Amino acid sequence: MWIAKIKLKHRCILGDRCDRFKVTLQSVAFSVFKQDRKTITSSMHYLSGAPKDINDFIKDLKKDKKVIKIERNDDMLFLLEKADAKAVAFYTPKIIFVKPVLIKSDGYEIWEIASWDREDVSKFISSVEKRIKDFNLLKFHKVDINNVFFPRLMPKLTAKQKMAIELAIQGGYYKSPRKTNLRNLAKRMNVSLSTFQQHLRSSEEKLIPNILSYSI
Repeated sequence: MWIAKIKLKHRCILGDRCDRFKVTLQSVAFSVFKQDRKTITSSMHYLSGAPKDINDFIKDLKKDKKVIKIERNDDMLFLLEKADAKAVAFYTPKIIFVKPVLIKSDGYEIWEIASWDREDVSKFISSVEKRIKDFNLLKFHKVDINNVFFPRLMPKLTAKQKMAIELAIQGGYYKSPRKTNLRNLAKRMNVSLSTFQQHLRSSEEKLIPNILSYSI
């Protein structure tokens, strides 16, 4: 299987607002189809960020004329939108999203796509690159199928569990060497060390089995 990892930024009803409201999305496209000569996408997004920023993001998104339908359930967002100008408009059934699309708080998107045939991925890359100026091909290589994984849907986290794991990631706790420690993270969350440890452990217990696609 051939896999490509790309980084891009373009005018997008999601990416523009991620940049404006400092919200991050992990996105999964359910379907891409044509209707009245328009490209329509159905997608689900997991929102990360400060609660106020997320609320402002959703409130502003609802005003966009490209939005057909929108539904929110806590930190999950379900969206039906007109997407002619987006990279996903070049999607074909031969292209597989091997990971959720990451839309960062600076508006940049990270895609990992794949296909059995190198030519299919090459055509997709070429089509997107011609349309989007801020485009960077980070990786394009062949991998064994056992190196591809498909994570399940994001498990339900409490608000405090979500805050703990996001602080740990943003602070560099999971980097090697670590950029911070649990005591500093607890101070940032304004809780005791033992309380922060419990929130972080609980979130890891839900997330890690999900990533590995099995239950402990």
